[in-house]
Amino acid sequence: MTIYQSWQERVGNQRDWVWRGWQTRYSYLRPPPNLVANEYPPIIFIHGFGASIEHWRHNLPVIAQKHTVYAIDLLGFGGSRKANTDYSAALWTEQVHDFWQTFIGTPVILVGNSIGSLVALNTTATYPGMVKGLVMLSLPDVSVREDILPPLIRPLVTTIENLFASPLLIKNVLKVVRRPKIIRKWAAIAYPNQEAVTDELVEILSSPAYDEGSEQTLFRLSRSIRKASFAKSVRDLLPQINVPMLLIWGLQDKMIPPKQARAIAALNSRLKLVELENAGHCPHDEDPETFNSLLLDWLKSI
Repeated sequence: MTIYQSWQERVGNQRDWVWRGWQTRYSYLRPPPNLVANEYPPIIFIHGFGASIEHWRHNLPVIAQKHTVYAIDLLGFGGSRKANTDYSAALWTEQVHDFWQTFIGTPVILVGNSIGSLVALNTTATYPGMVKGLVMLSLPDVSVREDILPPLIRPLVTTIENLFASPLLIKNVLKVVRRPKIIRKWAAIAYPNQEAVTDELVEILSSPAYDEGSEQTLFRLSRSIRKASFAKSVRDLLPQINVPMLLIWGLQDKMIPPKQARAIAALNSRLKLVELENAGHCPHDEDPETFNSLLLDWLKSI
């Protein structure tokens, strides 16, 4: 199904919500009014690192034909405040939970891409009563980094990384990497289908980097994401989950090795793995028709 609208219209009704004193952004779309109430559970979509609610522009209007859909900009990303705070999966989990508690209040399906899938997983483990089903695309496991580095050299590597992640250096780096030409090259790594790297996508990815506070946020993120406390291990979280799960992985993913998918799938018998032959790190955006069909079929099955 193809929706012929501008991408600003396709993300739905955009609203601001003040969370813990910070301005955050979300959007929503509701299905036609003739659907039976509670027949289809609502869905919250959670974007990946460096993305925003616009990254779901090809998915929200299609899924909203049967489900009420919400998409949120995690604190520090998209149209949400570029806050000077310690970022972590736990912080974003609280944002997702408080959003659900404020606006929804009934069990939902969580759908996340990349780091958004890690936040969705952590939210499900922390607040099992709010989640009816979990969909994860290209799920990262922060513990993999710990496995690669021997314990004795981890502090040295972290020290070197911190030296390079200085506020001044980050500010200068951001001035370069937020340029559309650079964003396009970065997106080309995540998208093996180069036709999917459109001017629209480049604008969506680059615009938030010009917001006030973006340099400080990138600095805080660069430090937080390398800490063991940034997120719990997928290997610890996944066995706890007792709801239906769908894991979608592009076999052309150059950002997270596809071989991790089967190891992750083996951690819980309630998880269904779908591998996509010609997709990369963002299959929902690169091949939205396939993703939308997969998601709707899986929602029917549960």
